[in-house]
Amino acid sequence: MAFTNPSRDEIKRILEETTTIAVVGLSDKPDRTSYMVSEAMKAKGYRIIPVNPNASEILGETSYASLKDIPFPIDAVNVFRRSEHTPPVAEEAAEIGAKTLWLQLGIYNDEVAAIAERAGMQLIMDRCIKVEDSILLPHGKTNS
Repeated sequence: MAFTNPSRDEIKRILEETTTIAVVGLSDKPDRTSYMVSEAMKAKGYRIIPVNPNASEILGETSYASLKDIPFPIDAVNVFRRSEHTPPVAEEAAEIGAKTLWLQLGIYNDEVAAIAERAGMQLIMDRCIKVEDSILLPHGKTNS
């Protein structure tokens, strides 16, 4: 069975219920898409947790080498890695109990879909979290 992203109403609910987002592949370079998207999401009221082993801090938050190193619960994991590198990220997201796994625009992996399904995680692939948030919650989060 082919993977289908959740409905727009379901994505809106996910975003409304999400407060803390770990961003795998978040660059510390302001000209990178991962930085710009994460900066915009932080401005909208989300707590952004960088996952980048090559940085100590990004966007004012401590950067962690892996999802398993984060010492508090994460609602969603947003991934800026090439599709072929996403299955281990999905496994780690499942291990830490993330509710949602979000693969950014252009990122799609059938193995990740199977991992997310087994773990009971919501999965969104090949969509930009910033674009979806801007469309579905244009006036910001109601629960922040």
